[in-house]
Amino acid sequence: MPAARILYIEDKVDNRMLVKRVLMFEDIEVVEAADADTGIALAVRERPDLILMDINMPGKDGYTATNDIRKFPELNHIPIIALTANVMKGDKEKSINAGCDGYIPKPIDVDRFPMEVMNFIKKGRRG
Repeated sequence: MPAARILYIEDKVDNRMLVKRVLMFEDIEVVEAADADTGIALAVRERPDLILMDINMPGKDGYTATNDIRKFPELNHIPIIALTANVMKGDKEKSINAGCDGYIPKPIDVDRFPMEVMNFIKKGRRG
């Protein structure tokens, strides 16, 4: 049984592969979704310990997907962390205002990333 199971909603396969590779060494299972709608359906079905949310995706963006996930009361305890290349002033706040519980900028620091993910899981959803 893995230490944790996360859902990573990200349209770029290279980013999903990197995150999966980095986290597997920490015994963290990564469930992948290539688009927002698939990610929302997987969140409902899988009930992961944490959701990593890309913000810039074609079609439905990460802000909208986060808002959609937050409409499911049974998912409200799951932390959603923006994992995004949006690093301009105000982008972190925009993610938090959209319903994310945290923010990790891309590119990820592969040495720190597993610890950051586990810390968000341990904190759980802020209420």
